Amino acid sequence: MSALAKKLSLLALLFALVATQSASACATCYGASDSPLAEGMNWGIMVLLGFVSFVLLGVSAFFIYIVRRANALAAVTPQLISTETKQ
Repeated sequence: MSALAKKLSLLALLFALVATQSASACATCYGASDSPLAEGMNWGIMVLLGFVSFVLLGVSAFFIYIVRRANALAAVTPQLISTETKQ
């Protein structure tokens, strides 16, 4: 470890020790869990979780569509090959 890295890590440690009060959790996380602000944050989390679930469902549905389409094409392909060889 170089001398500059040691000095920077010591400076970061001193800053963390001095700034402990200002590094506390915000009023939303640290305060009352039954406040309207906390309830709004919980609803925001649920909405974002819903969006992520919707996108994952869409991606899954697309891949299911691709697999079904490939299986349908694979079922038709032997018939096409056999009719081409007869001609």
